[in-house]
Amino acid sequence: MGICISCSASQKIQDGNENAMFFGKNSSFFGDQSLGSLYSRAGSKGLNQDSAILYQGYGVGGASFCGVFDGHGKNGHVVSEMVKNRLPALLQSQMEALEQVTLVTKSDGEQNCNNETDAEAEPSKNFAKWEAALVNAFRVMDKEIKLQQDLDCSSSGSTAVVVIRQGEDLFIANLGDSRAVLGTMTENGIEGIQLTTDLKPGLPSETERITACNGRVFALKNEKHIQRVWLPHELLPGLAMSRAFGDFVLKDYGIIAIPDVSHRRLTSKDQFIVLATDGIWDVLSNNEVASIVWEAKSAEAAARRVTETAIATWSTKYPTTKIDDCTVVCLFFSSL
Repeated sequence: MGICISCSASQKIQDGNENAMFFGKNSSFFGDQSLGSLYSRAGSKGLNQDSAILYQGYGVGGASFCGVFDGHGKNGHVVSEMVKNRLPALLQSQMEALEQVTLVTKSDGEQNCNNETDAEAEPSKNFAKWEAALVNAFRVMDKEIKLQQDLDCSSSGSTAVVVIRQGEDLFIANLGDSRAVLGTMTENGIEGIQLTTDLKPGLPSETERITACNGRVFALKNEKHIQRVWLPHELLPGLAMSRAFGDFVLKDYGIIAIPDVSHRRLTSKDQFIVLATDGIWDVLSNNEVASIVWEAKSAEAAARRVTETAIATWSTKYPTTKIDDCTVVCLFFSSL
């Protein structure tokens, strides 16, 4: 399906899509490279605060790294850009550190009689390693943002949803209310299966954590459908997500930068994965997005088609509301 995007260095996608970056090289792990596309467009609120990355040939074994990052607050665009640029390297560093620990442990103990490689290891063992690396990388990323002397992120931050494809395994990390959806074939055609939970303040487990830390969760009278996080004694800042990078004014009141990490084993029915910021999911369902991607003329055109459909739908579904920024990454599993 479509044209394979490939290059030997990083490149920002042009045509009004400067916030999205492809970085890749030929991957020997898959045999031939996966197909993918990414696209980002500003809504009507001003500066586009979304960022996105699709990184082919990532790390040892030539995995694929993809992520979308939705900034918010005065400096949200700076935070999302920082996360896009730094998180892949931080994650790779964490994985390398864990690999060294594993090698030392193996050298001190019994040798592996089956001569298993990491790629052949049980998914559960690989998942434990990726989970630890992702949690650590997100924690370090948040600390780096806080240490920026000329950047006020007391009430600015970014969500993140990241997927690493390694062979037939997907390792997923979610922070906030962006979303990952898997496109899989069923008897009724293509279906969008949600792989992440939208981490919003109204989610019972998230509410419980926030209130236990003396944060407050409630909706304003003029937007009863949106639960927000508030300081104990002030009507500030009204954050509409329960986890994020930055937002340090709320870090003592239940907002965390610890991602929800999960694993998915791909099958021959699985066709692609879509990552998108909430500007997409506010107006399009999982199945609608999956259908748009599947019906696109090429893999290269898929992300743009979803983004432009969402922008158009905002105008008809919420004609009096400002359009949110919309960003999409699509990764096709061509090697399955």
